[in-house]
Amino acid sequence: MLFIINNARLLNGAGELVTGHIVVKDGVIQEVKFGESVSELTQNTEAEVVDAAGKLVTPGFIDMHVHLREPGFEHKETIETGARSAAKGGFTTIACMPNTKPVTDNAEVVSFVREKARQAGLVNVLPYAAITKGEQGQELTDFAALKEAGAIGYTDDGVGVQSAQMMKDAMALAASLDMPVIAHCEDNSLVVGAPVAEGSFAERHGLKGIPNESEAIHVGRDILLAEATGVHYHVCHVSTEQSIRLIRQAKEIGIRVTAEVCPHHLILSEEDIPGLDTNWKMNPPLRSRRDVEACIQALEDGTIDMIVTDHAPHSAEEKARGMLQAPFGIVGFETAFPLLYTKFVKTGRWSLDFLVKRMTETPADVFRLSAGRLQAGAPADLTVVDLEKEQEVNPEQFASKSNNTPFGGWKLSGWPVMTVVQGRIIFREN
Repeated sequence: MLFIINNARLLNGAGELVTGHIVVKDGVIQEVKFGESVSELTQNTEAEVVDAAGKLVTPGFIDMHVHLREPGFEHKETIETGARSAAKGGFTTIACMPNTKPVTDNAEVVSFVREKARQAGLVNVLPYAAITKGEQGQELTDFAALKEAGAIGYTDDGVGVQSAQMMKDAMALAASLDMPVIAHCEDNSLVVGAPVAEGSFAERHGLKGIPNESEAIHVGRDILLAEATGVHYHVCHVSTEQSIRLIRQAKEIGIRVTAEVCPHHLILSEEDIPGLDTNWKMNPPLRSRRDVEACIQALEDGTIDMIVTDHAPHSAEEKARGMLQAPFGIVGFETAFPLLYTKFVKTGRWSLDFLVKRMTETPADVFRLSAGRLQAGAPADLTVVDLEKEQEVNPEQFASKSNNTPFGGWKLSGWPVMTVVQGRIIFREN
């Protein structure tokens, strides 16, 4: 079965927007032609032809840090609703974190997640497995069995591994299996009881603050352990200037460290929080404007490799518990690209090519995925974006089960309007 996207705007090798077309057969890209549209193939009665009408077509977006909540927290999100939300945001591959109930710490739960994703038949779902049993930091999981079951890496995301010896043992074992360790960096002794960052907002509202060093201490420790073990060490949701300084230095001397950043840490600071609104409560918390600029510059110079959403759905009832009791986290799939396109590309700070690569090619390269590029032989995972479309963020219209976002009412441009996975349209704007 042929699938053809015609009259597309494509980014060529020089990062320029040109007209072109993409030909897909049996879920695989057969041909990408720049500088022309196709006419004769569209006459093939067996072909499904989509007229992109001059809209941008990119490789499907890749999000290497998401929370789908199933099993155990289906009131927040399920694998199916999360995948549907991801598709609406233009994502075709997502990697889900193991802090579920039960924790994804054994082969059976890994298999469950993969089967649920297969049944949903939407985006590609890649499960991470926990570093320690129950994410309790006391005993390593069976790394080999988890890899065999289909886990793509090991992380106790949601909590930091507090024991340096435990983390070193985990890194050594992961390295022996040629698998990455993905770290949520947080020293618990510095953060207990703190809902927001240390800074002016915390002071005004009489709240304990989460200091920058709580993240950076673990980053520095883990970089040294990664150097000792040779593991591929990936830092989750970087948010502080201190962490960036350490990662930059580690890369300069050849340690295998990569890193990610979220849209909210590139756009918002703690000075933007309007009040005791828990839709602004996330972990890592919103930091200072200096930290925001450090994150932007680190992404620009390659210290930070990729953009992720840390999509973290919670119910309205849970978020209504107040700043001290409400869970950390915001949803992110459906606003990620419009936020970044509006904030950085439309203002001229970034090129469109730069943004697209940080959401496609770079995460694919870091995690050795076959996706992320428009080229013959690659999976036909594609995103169509209407760069001219401008609309307000309406959380009530999210495909996610949850709508906890600080971006409600923001007017943004550059909305995904179609998502294709393995040559099959899984989302199309009505």
